Amino acid sequence: MIDLYTAATPNGWKASILLEELAVPYQVHAVSLSRGDQKQPDYLKINPNGRIPAIVDRDAGDFAVFESGAILIYLAEKYGRLLPADVKGRSQVIQWLMFQMGGIGPMQGQANVFFRYAPEKIPYAIDRYQAETKRLYRVLDTQLQGREFLCGDYSIADIANWTWVSLHDWAGVSIDDLSALQAWVERIRARPAVQRGIVIPEPVDFGSSAAQVKTVAQSMLVTAPKPG
Repeated sequence: MIDLYTAATPNGWKASILLEELAVPYQVHAVSLSRGDQKQPDYLKINPNGRIPAIVDRDAGDFAVFESGAILIYLAEKYGRLLPADVKGRSQVIQWLMFQMGGIGPMQGQANVFFRYAPEKIPYAIDRYQAETKRLYRVLDTQLQGREFLCGDYSIADIANWTWVSLHDWAGVSIDDLSALQAWVERIRARPAVQRGIVIPEPVDFGSSAAQVKTVAQSMLVTAPKPG
């Protein structure tokens, strides 16, 4: 049994989508980011970084794994799916997983902050992070030319990148001119396991509840003290 500690964010969806794809038993523990559950001592024993998601593998002596990319690799290796066994194939998938972890996630995350959440609109910051996010989208679009998935077969690399790219509108970045990327987004969205995974721990409507999402996000922003 896997215990999944998560919230409704792109990083959280990585773990829940993969668990749904693997069809293995797991128990959901919803972490309220607005209440600060992720900073409580009991949770910090599982994830010292105080973020989501995290898992505890009860069948492996209560082995805890944090960082979404590490969780994807651990589960894919444990259950022998969605990560190739051969050295080159495995490396290719991990390269595109790291592309998301080091690129798409941080850049789109900053685009979200400055475009949606920051109380002060800073055009330079908005333009910078939206432009870099779009550049990374173009890299994905190029990789997807003539391919259904990033590394040929569906893998954890697709899951990791999709959870972020699927929310491109929230960052104010269009993919209308990236036909291969658009088709890939819809192809993955149609998967039943993906549809189940993105409503864990609860459904999020970024349209009707946008104000609530913004309020929660702003409450978690760290405001630097003003000089003087």
